[in-house]
Amino acid sequence: MSPPALDRGAEQLLRDLAPQVLGAVIRRYRDFAASEDAVQEALLAAAQQWPRDGVPDNPRGWLIQVASRRMVDHVRSETARRQREHLAALHLGQVVAAASVESRRGEDETLTLLFMCCHPALTTSSAVALTLRAVGGLTTAQIANAFLVPEATMAQRISRAKQTILASGVPFEPPAARARAERLGTVLHVLYLIFNEGYTASTGASLQRLDLAAEAIRLTRGVRQLVPDDSEVAGLLALMILTHARRDARTGPAGELIPLPQQDRLRWDGAAIEEGVALLTATLSRGRVGPYQLQAAVAAVHDEAPSHDDTDWAQIAALYGLLERMSDNPMVTLNRAIAVAMVQGPAAGLALVDTIAADGRLANSHRLDAVRGHLLELAGDRDAAVAAYLAAANRTTNRAERHYLLTQAAALRER
Repeated sequence: MSPPALDRGAEQLLRDLAPQVLGAVIRRYRDFAASEDAVQEALLAAAQQWPRDGVPDNPRGWLIQVASRRMVDHVRSETARRQREHLAALHLGQVVAAASVESRRGEDETLTLLFMCCHPALTTSSAVALTLRAVGGLTTAQIANAFLVPEATMAQRISRAKQTILASGVPFEPPAARARAERLGTVLHVLYLIFNEGYTASTGASLQRLDLAAEAIRLTRGVRQLVPDDSEVAGLLALMILTHARRDARTGPAGELIPLPQQDRLRWDGAAIEEGVALLTATLSRGRVGPYQLQAAVAAVHDEAPSHDDTDWAQIAALYGLLERMSDNPMVTLNRAIAVAMVQGPAAGLALVDTIAADGRLANSHRLDAVRGHLLELAGDRDAAVAAYLAAANRTTNRAERHYLLTQAAALRER
């Protein structure tokens, strides 16, 4: 007879607590890799014991206590026996006594871990990758997809990041205000990528990971409380809120993808749109405009349009043009290609797609072929559109996206 399994509520609780517990353990033991292993063992123990014994009154403290015991075992095996064992045992007693107190602290351990992972010893790309793993809970494959690199490359990058922190001698602890300001750009980039993974999951059967998107929004709200006058923090939060407002209309009853032109706009979250637009309006009035604010402005144009046909595509194309000047990102150009096609016709959009393809950075991305297929369909080139949709379907690892792309190809064949 197999042991009882966790219910959905307990599974979600473990997902929510994992980065908080990891942050608490790392802050004490200053060893990222060992702490991550210890927390994973604690989560496994919870998955085995909680269905049988029930969720403890203080689940966070329970996980910290179990992970700390695993860390004591690690210390015993890796250090001089008698002295270190004694110190570790004393420390464990302190951890156990403090666990219930810490569970009631107002400080957000997940937000603390977010800033801790953006360590000064790391390059920006390594810090982002490490944080997506520790805070976002993304798999190595999902992170590799976000960076457009092979999974093996990303695994090596994350491993090196942990080793770099250990060798640097720089404490792995919550940064002071000045250091926090220096890490803010990396933190915002991490939150942006976590939200994107929640908006469209890189792998799996579901189009969206709403829990991940909601957590990214929650953490961004927390960052804004720390730096309320930063316009790009406000811009990123507005972008997330305005984009997340469409979540209920993006999938059908069976979880199938519903593209923007076909979405029922009555299912969009009107209150969220009002909040996002108000936040964006306030931050745009402060002067200097950054890339997150521009992306939020694009989202606002979509959300405020009464229909797809009534969308101000010329304004969207102009906003993406400004974004291109700020960042050398082929995904920005790909989005501009769609807007240009809606204003000037599909041929103009396809010309931009060809320049992106020649660049090579999106060679393995299904989105390039998906956009090409859409524009070829608009241009009336059915055979070429079918080929592009099939190529995109073969590259995506999200089943909802693949089903949509295959359906589009099949529908064009039948015409």
